[in-house]
Amino acid sequence: MAEAPIATPIEPPPLPHTTRPLHNLPPPFTHHALEPLTQGAEALVYKTTFLTPHTPVVVKYRPPKPYRHATLDRRLTKQRLLAEARSLVRVKREGVHVPGVLGADWEGGWLVLEFLEGRSVRGVLDGWVKGRGEEEEEEMKGLMRRVGKEIGKLHGLGVCHGDLTTSNIMVRTPTFISTSTSTSTPTASSPLHGKQTPSTLREAAMCGDEEPPPHPSSSSSSLLLHGDIYLIDFGLTTSSIQDEDKAVDLYVLERAFAATHPAAEPLFHQVLASYGEWGGKGARSVLRRLEGVRLRGRKRSMLG
Repeated sequence: MAEAPIATPIEPPPLPHTTRPLHNLPPPFTHHALEPLTQGAEALVYKTTFLTPHTPVVVKYRPPKPYRHATLDRRLTKQRLLAEARSLVRVKREGVHVPGVLGADWEGGWLVLEFLEGRSVRGVLDGWVKGRGEEEEEEMKGLMRRVGKEIGKLHGLGVCHGDLTTSNIMVRTPTFISTSTSTSTPTASSPLHGKQTPSTLREAAMCGDEEPPPHPSSSSSSLLLHGDIYLIDFGLTTSSIQDEDKAVDLYVLERAFAATHPAAEPLFHQVLASYGEWGGKGARSVLRRLEGVRLRGRKRSMLG
C-alpha cells in the first residue's frame, strides 16, 4: 500500500511593516527611565518621567499588532487612544476623580497620564480581609461608599467604564504637607507641588525647579482608607445613557467582589447605596435593571 504524500508545511505570512517598535516606547521616552507596571491585552503601562526629570507619570503604550493590517492597526490605535483621552478629559472636567491627561500621540501610540500614589481597591481589600477589625470595618464601609459615589458621578455624565473591576479603582494616598521646615513647604511659585497639569509641568520645566521633597511614607492601611477614590484604565469606555449598559458596569464590579474578595462581598451593598444617591435621576432605574442582569448572569452560570 502506497504511503500518503506528505503535505508541504505552511509558512506563516511575513510580518507587516510598521514604523513603531513592538516592545519599546518611541521617542521622547528612553528605555532606561521606564519602570514596567502592568501589561494588558492592548497596551503596555510604564512609570517614567515627562517634561521634567522629577515628574513621575504613567505612560500607556499601544504597540502595533503584527497580526493586523498596518493601516487597520493604525486606525484602531488612533480611534481607541483618542476615545480614552477625550473621555478622561471630559469626566475630569465635570469633577470625577480620574488621572489627568498630560500628553498624547496617536501616531506614536502613547498616552501620558498623571501618576497616582496609592493602591488599588483590590490590594486594599486583600489587606483588610487578612487583618480586619471593627474600627477598620467602619472605615472600609466609608471607602466603599466613596467608590459608589465616583461610579455614580461617572454614570450621571452618560459614561460607562467598560471594565469596572477592583483592580481599576485606585485609593490615592492622602497628601499631608509637612511644616517642620520652610524648605518643605510648597509655595505659589513652585508648580511642582499640587496637581499635575500640562501648564504647571511646562512652567516647571522652563523654571528649572529642583526635585520636590519626597512624598511622606504612609504604610498604614487605616491611613490609606481615607484616601480619595480614582477610576483608572478607560481603554474600553463608552458613552451611553442606557440603563442596561450602566447596570452591566455595576454587575462586572459585583462579580469581581464575589470572585476575588468573597469575604468582602457584603461591602458591595455600600457601593450600591451610595450609587443610588450620586447616580443622578436614573440611578434607581439602573439598580432595578441590575436585578435583571443578575438573573441572566445566574442563568448563564447554571447552564454553563
